[in-house]
Amino acid sequence: MSNSRTSTGVSAARDQTVTHHPERHCFVSNQSGGEAVLDYRLLADRGINFHHTYVPESLRGQGVAEALVRAGLAWARREGLRIEASCWYVQRFLRT
Repeated sequence: MSNSRTSTGVSAARDQTVTHHPERHCFVSNQSGGEAVLDYRLLADRGINFHHTYVPESLRGQGVAEALVRAGLAWARREGLRIEASCWYVQRFLRT
């Protein structure tokens, strides 16, 4: 598993920059309106559980959460992790 901090440019409603913080077990998008976060837990059997997504109210509806989730899922797939989501928002992306 890669432990380096990486930036992933993800396009949504507007350009988003998502940064992976493996030491914090999260993906982050810093915008002028605050910090949006996708939190995860690594599981013992090469799995990952995306359990929480937070976007400040001032940034909602701008594609920030989608950018976080797409970056997190792309990273997990590249790492060959078994993906779970207890966060309802992430679950939406796994159903499609």
